[in-house]
Amino acid sequence: MLLIINLMQKIILFFSLLLVSIGALAQRDTAAFTKFNSFNNAVLNGGIKKVEAQKQFDMVLKRIALLEMLRAEFIQPKLQWVFPLKGYNSSAIGGTHGNGYFDKGYRYLDGNKHGAHPAHDIFINDKNQDCIDDRTGKPVNVLSVDDGWVIACCNEWEPNSNMRGGKFIWIYHPKAAVFTYYAHNSAIFVKPGSYVTQGQKIAEVGRTGYNAYKKRSPTHLHFSEFKLVDGIPVPFNPYEQLKKARTL
Repeated sequence: MLLIINLMQKIILFFSLLLVSIGALAQRDTAAFTKFNSFNNAVLNGGIKKVEAQKQFDMVLKRIALLEMLRAEFIQPKLQWVFPLKGYNSSAIGGTHGNGYFDKGYRYLDGNKHGAHPAHDIFINDKNQDCIDDRTGKPVNVLSVDDGWVIACCNEWEPNSNMRGGKFIWIYHPKAAVFTYYAHNSAIFVKPGSYVTQGQKIAEVGRTGYNAYKKRSPTHLHFSEFKLVDGIPVPFNPYEQLKKARTL
């Protein structure tokens, strides 16, 4: 009996130490996300070399792999996205059959000065450009298309800024090994290191960003998807996934 009690005490001590270790790792991982967020902001200002970018992406993805392991959850990859705007579907995508997307000339390391438009603009009903849906009288929620980790975001933007994305969010989706990018938001409700689930509200549609702020631009979400190629994000066209996405 005494032997069993000693064994139970050792097991309890082991799991107590494990929980402390997990807490310490979580704190360090939050710091890792903050560091990556600072790196991503530096990319926008230019001058970051490819080797440094590869190092930073490798670092944050290793942290995410560790966190996924600690979560100890087996999650089946989602076969279908949730559409990134609540109450909307692919009919809100600009252009004809998604032809507003063109990624030729885009380089992640070009930052704010990159060329092309590797994204789909998804427009809301907002004739007076007040960022309120004309049908509902409420802001339009931006949703995460899938489960993932917020690796970078910016919740500050001034009208005199030349930054194109305005208030933006980058999410990494480990099950699919892809990144999604949401720009021009009016408000952001996540931060680097946040774990988000499919369909979770992450922002509200806005008009932040150098071009989106101008009156000539209808209110919209700028949405992109990327994969890592040689350690650097490369865009690919998510139009078919958006067409099949489920509306909430």
